[in-house]
Amino acid sequence: TLRDGEQSPGCSMNLHEKLEVARQLARLNVDVIEAGFPVSSQGDFDAVRAIASEISGPTICGLARCLEKDIVAAANALAPAPKHRIHVFCATSKIHLEHKLRKAHAEIIRMSVTGVKMAKNFTKDVEFSPEDASRTEREFLVDVVTAAIEAGATTINIPDTVGYAIPWEYGELIRYLKDNVPNINQAVISVHCHNDLGLAVANSLAAIAAGADQVECTLNGIGERAGNAALEEIVMAIRTRQDHFSGITTGINTREIYRSSRLLTDVTGATVQPNKAIVGANAFRHESGIHQHGVLQERTTYEIMDPDTVGVPRHQLVLGKHSGRHAFVERLKELGYDLSTSEVEQAFSQFKELADKKKEVFDADLEAIVAGKDRATNGHFKLEYFHAMSGTSIKPTATIRISRSGKSSTEVEVGDGQIDAVFQAIAKVADINHELVDFSVTSATPGADALGHVVVRIRNGKKDRIFTGRGISTDTIEASALAYVQALNQLMISQTD
Repeated sequence: TLRDGEQSPGCSMNLHEKLEVARQLARLNVDVIEAGFPVSSQGDFDAVRAIASEISGPTICGLARCLEKDIVAAANALAPAPKHRIHVFCATSKIHLEHKLRKAHAEIIRMSVTGVKMAKNFTKDVEFSPEDASRTEREFLVDVVTAAIEAGATTINIPDTVGYAIPWEYGELIRYLKDNVPNINQAVISVHCHNDLGLAVANSLAAIAAGADQVECTLNGIGERAGNAALEEIVMAIRTRQDHFSGITTGINTREIYRSSRLLTDVTGATVQPNKAIVGANAFRHESGIHQHGVLQERTTYEIMDPDTVGVPRHQLVLGKHSGRHAFVERLKELGYDLSTSEVEQAFSQFKELADKKKEVFDADLEAIVAGKDRATNGHFKLEYFHAMSGTSIKPTATIRISRSGKSSTEVEVGDGQIDAVFQAIAKVADINHELVDFSVTSATPGADALGHVVVRIRNGKKDRIFTGRGISTDTIEASALAYVQALNQLMISQTD
């Protein structure tokens, strides 16, 4: 989630956000957190170092090519972690060797062995991946894997790097390696599947059935291109279909799945489609009268999983403006949130403001408040004031006042609508080279007084990176302004990395 998933366009995270997600992955009880690619940037190095310093429980892993500078960077970033792993990789498929590396088989084996041995100097826990393994000639794949294990690799990962495999083919590949790699029992067999053909989860499950011991996956299936195998789907498939996966278990705390999904959605702005398995908004909803009647009589008639097992709330506790701090804090704890004293104060203040605007505050409102507890107000830019107007006979106009490093600036702009006018004014104040690439609005709860959740994505014209901002308010225009300002703050943070 923090490495391959974070590389997908629009899903990049800053250090604070990576730490927030890493803490939740630890609560979810994942075995290994692949925290980043330390050599790729100073920001990635710092994030891996921070996670290695703070997160306990899971093994913390860093990715590296079979190059000395990569491996040294990974080792330095991971040093504070009680349990750490270096994951080295080298491309092995014919198409990669001919068009990317331009190297012969013997040279690839030499590079792989050198990389594993070098990583072994820094940690006993070394993972090796033959990149694009699913398209690699099998005899050569056996030779590379055998050599990597002899060099000291303790985990061998077999990536379907471009999502090319189909389940029975991929499962058979795992069986082939188990039968033909003479020292395969000295290593854990891992799989890493991409979703280009929509088969990442199916391929992962086929590999497990064939004897794979570890699955590399991401929350919500985020990742490059069409994404990676979705953690929540793999975990619940194993749990639900023990008739096919007898004796196979995971250590995942399934009751943290829903919360983990919601946190990642808020941090990245990458929303989950309503019909997404396990964590989608409609995953446990029944609209058909026949289905509703059946579920009311006996849940298992139309539900193969209990929503409680993945942390989907069964009920909604309603709070209002007369609810006190104690009730507020207790409900947050029931929802799984453990906030510091200062975070509670900030969230309770926002709750009171919201309760004055709404008659009833639902769990989804509280989740939205906590998820966005400090993202809209902190940073280089701060929204101080806005006013927008439009009508059938007037041009949509917006007035914006923004504090930039403590100095206030005001701009008035017109646009195609109120939000466009607001964005034009904010962009003028910011005076940063960027372009707006995406804008979306959803509601946290039903009703005309629902909290509007706005996601804004902008692209930095110089580095072609995408930055995401989120805003939450009962006023959609205010939420839009907050989201745009936060996206600009993310851009500014990146310039100091």
